[in-house]
Amino acid sequence: MKNVVNMRVIYFMLCLLLAACSKDDAPETPGAFELKSISIGDKQDQSSFDNVAPDAGIVLTFTDAVDEASARANIALKQNDQAVACNFSLSGADKLSLTPTGGFKSFSSYKLVINPGVKSTSGVLLSNGKVYEIKTGMDDSDKFDRIPDEELLTLVQKQTFKYFWNFGHEHSGMARERTTSADVVTTGGTGFGVMAMLVAAERGFVTRQEALGRVQKIVTFLDEECTSYHGAYSHWINGSTGKTQPFGDKDDGADLVETSLLFQGLLAARAYFKEASEAESKLRSDITRLWEAIEWTWFQKNGESVLYWHWSPNYGFEKNLPIRGWNECLITYVLAASSPTYPIDKTVYEAGWARNGGFRNGNTYYGYKLPLGAEKGGPLFLSQYSFLGINPKGLKDSYADYWEQNRNHTLINYNYCKENPKGYAGYGTSCWGLTASDGDSGYSAHSPSNDKGVIAPTAALSAFPYTPEESLSALHFFYYKMGDKLWRDYGFVDAFNLTANWYDNQCIAIDQGPIICMIENHRTGMLWNLFMAIPDIQQGLKKLGFESPALN
Repeated sequence: MKNVVNMRVIYFMLCLLLAACSKDDAPETPGAFELKSISIGDKQDQSSFDNVAPDAGIVLTFTDAVDEASARANIALKQNDQAVACNFSLSGADKLSLTPTGGFKSFSSYKLVINPGVKSTSGVLLSNGKVYEIKTGMDDSDKFDRIPDEELLTLVQKQTFKYFWNFGHEHSGMARERTTSADVVTTGGTGFGVMAMLVAAERGFVTRQEALGRVQKIVTFLDEECTSYHGAYSHWINGSTGKTQPFGDKDDGADLVETSLLFQGLLAARAYFKEASEAESKLRSDITRLWEAIEWTWFQKNGESVLYWHWSPNYGFEKNLPIRGWNECLITYVLAASSPTYPIDKTVYEAGWARNGGFRNGNTYYGYKLPLGAEKGGPLFLSQYSFLGINPKGLKDSYADYWEQNRNHTLINYNYCKENPKGYAGYGTSCWGLTASDGDSGYSAHSPSNDKGVIAPTAALSAFPYTPEESLSALHFFYYKMGDKLWRDYGFVDAFNLTANWYDNQCIAIDQGPIICMIENHRTGMLWNLFMAIPDIQQGLKKLGFESPALN
């Protein structure tokens, strides 16, 4: 019995030994090959990656050494289902780095697709494929050194002023319509430019004599070489010949609104250059003669109780566009009522501009009541162009408190961009401002009801008097964060669209001018003080029923 037990023990041990030998002699089965971790920039192991910096790289770490050729063939970065060219490199046998050639685009969406065809160097296929969603933000590093805010405001005014000074038309001195306009100069934009020259003289960007000489050059050109129509000028003028440059269909004559924006500037210049010298006296005399030549009542079209925008020597009033509020044209009715030679009656203001109260709004948006105008206020230039000279602080009539109107209009625009209902890239508390400007799909009057993702720096910067904190935040963003794309020889480019990754390469006179002038009104009130003290203007405002602390 004892021998039988011993035989069984010996047999069991031999089986164990044979099993061990079989295991040692058999080829080893490779383990699973998997993606161990993923990092994109400073973010790691997420199912989706948001706010990725444009210069971020992607690092994939595997559980074993990776075959680079299979990785290149089976890993793809895609945008809108199109493959994006990438640079691949191994950093250690199990780490693969890839970056899109030229970096990620700001505010864009990508997919990183990892197919299971990726192999280890030992030939094991990746256990399963994966897809990662990637959304980029922007490079939020400062592009310029930080400087005190007052210095920054001065820098913006001085650089933007160069558009009117360095780029002013050589012969006429007037402002070119835009960067590519060659001989085409703009009437309203020249008015803004003249006001900018007064600011420049006061701040020492140019001397008083230099500013006087340039304004006199413009006035002499208007007086001696330009075609005028019942005292009014066309929208566009050839800066070399003074001839009218048609603006559009049947628009080859007088433009009363552009003329108003021009004379807002010229009357401010007449008030600024008040010294008894022969040169300053001549400028005042010349401006007065041109001012008194404007036949405002002619533009009532046979005595109607409304002013008309256009008149053509070829088409008469066929353009047939009455100037009715609420829009940028308040200055036209104020000047027409202030004219010492062809003044309109108050009834024209009431029935034509105010539509007997028909331009009221009264609704509340984002907690702000809007007294006048379209839904959510329309583009921001409506509360800016007329108010380079007209001071809205304390200005009231039977229809509105104009400080409330302009401030609330701006805050509605700001809060709309903050809300960003259409989900455009970049919109927020530091990136806001919808107004008429260039855009990636063409020029348009951008507003909350016509939002195409286009932000124009002039919108927020020309609103400095109304929203100083919000406008300063926007200025910091435009200059420090976006300066490499927006800041140029003549200040900020006209507009940009972060969703479309589009940045303008143009500047436009009617957008550059208000930046200089409204920043100055915010800082010192200089232009408001000049314009509101003009006796003709005071008389006109009183005539129309306005109240203001600035009215004597």
